[in-house]
Amino acid sequence: MRFLGIDCGTQSLKLLAWDPEKRKSWSTSEEYGLIQGLRPGHKEQDPQVWIQALETCFAKFRREGFDFTRIEGVGVSGQQHGLVVLDDSDRVIRPAKLWNDTSTQPQCAAVVERAGGPQAYQREIGNLLPPGFTASKLLWLKENEPNNYRQVRTFFLPHDYLNFYLTGEKTAEPGDASGTGYFQVAERQWSLRALKWIDPERDLSQGLPRLIASAEPAGEVRSQLQKKWGFSKGVTVSSGGGDNMMGAIGTGNVEPGVLTVSLGTSGTIYAYSESPVIDPAGEIAAFCDSTGGWLPLGCTMNVTVATEMVRKQLLQVDHPRSERLAASVPAGSDGLLLLPYLEGERMPNVPAGTGVLLGLRPSSCTPGHLARAAMEGVTFGLRFGRKRLETLGVSSDEIRLTGGGARSPLWRQIVADIFGLPAVCPADLEGPAFGAALQAFWRRSGEEMRQVSRNHLKLDESTRCRPDKVRADLYDRLFEVYQRLSVQLIQSDVFPAHRSFIQGRT
Repeated sequence: MRFLGIDCGTQSLKLLAWDPEKRKSWSTSEEYGLIQGLRPGHKEQDPQVWIQALETCFAKFRREGFDFTRIEGVGVSGQQHGLVVLDDSDRVIRPAKLWNDTSTQPQCAAVVERAGGPQAYQREIGNLLPPGFTASKLLWLKENEPNNYRQVRTFFLPHDYLNFYLTGEKTAEPGDASGTGYFQVAERQWSLRALKWIDPERDLSQGLPRLIASAEPAGEVRSQLQKKWGFSKGVTVSSGGGDNMMGAIGTGNVEPGVLTVSLGTSGTIYAYSESPVIDPAGEIAAFCDSTGGWLPLGCTMNVTVATEMVRKQLLQVDHPRSERLAASVPAGSDGLLLLPYLEGERMPNVPAGTGVLLGLRPSSCTPGHLARAAMEGVTFGLRFGRKRLETLGVSSDEIRLTGGGARSPLWRQIVADIFGLPAVCPADLEGPAFGAALQAFWRRSGEEMRQVSRNHLKLDESTRCRPDKVRADLYDRLFEVYQRLSVQLIQSDVFPAHRSFIQGRT
């Protein structure tokens, strides 16, 4: 008995096979990129690259002699908020606009204005409308590509599209749907009013996939794919969910007390709640999770985006060398502070934001200082989210780390010191992919998810880091500077003026 987890991310697709009896997993991945040459703020990807990457991962498993006849279930995790549009023949019309696409800010403002303002919109949805959410992408398509918009008959999130590819069924589930901007989080249902705010002249509800509960199956793997991949008959695809929802399952964040911090392309910080958590300021997203609860979540757009920019473009070194350089510099980087809003930011909501270095001096203009300041700066951004969660009554006593950045021992300790909490990684660092496989098992087992998690999730105690009081106190002081710098720049007109200058030259 084995289960597959598929994680469709921004930079790669991961395929994980998990054997719950042997407590063993196998994984592989295939990288891909974004469409190049688009204007600043536009982030797009052809959904076909996800399918090609999935086929490549299956081929890699086959070359290793993996036995697919033992697969009993499949779960899919997908990058949230992206818009995949299909025509009346179920063909993809255009590339997907992704979660980190900030080009739809004017459409966000228009939708919220039609709703009667931010408070009215939030009363209906439970969230405000940042440009990353799906709703504004539909209006952008209508206003900028009317011919494509007229052809739209179905609109999916990325994980919904992969479920459709696997099963031929058009479904959606509450966790991922709650990041669209046209889903009522507290009620767990589509918002017909919000769809009218996007397009008053068209019944967009006709393009929605069928909503299923997180414990329901999306369908069975299509017979054509079963034969192609060597599956036995009747392999079920679970509801799946967004990468954050699957990451919650994969890190054991299915009951109160755990705080998941994901150090991926973007950064996310979230915790389980048994009731909806609505943030009047809109800084924390009110999401459903993919087990039947809720998942208040903060998201920053710039984590490994920033550290990789410094490593590749400024330092031009490999990961081990970058780690050694950063470790050679004391905590706080001798006052060098990075505000990592490279191409806009979502928490806080600064679509026009850019990166800022404060404290650059001859003594701190070294490769090690730049490498460490990047790690610390993006972690401060995530601490901003933890502070807001606490304000909303969501407390935690342990951090579960996931994402590529969690592989770094130095970064794990920086997280523990900046947050002032112990931090540990699950034994399987592929959190969303493992969570997708675990959800597929949960659907088959009939057990409660908390019990499934307690029985099958293992923590890697060798990765556990405890905060050091001296470093934690230093980071507290530096975080105050980080917040003040951020607030002052946001409240000024520097970011919009700078964005206008950039756009005027491109």
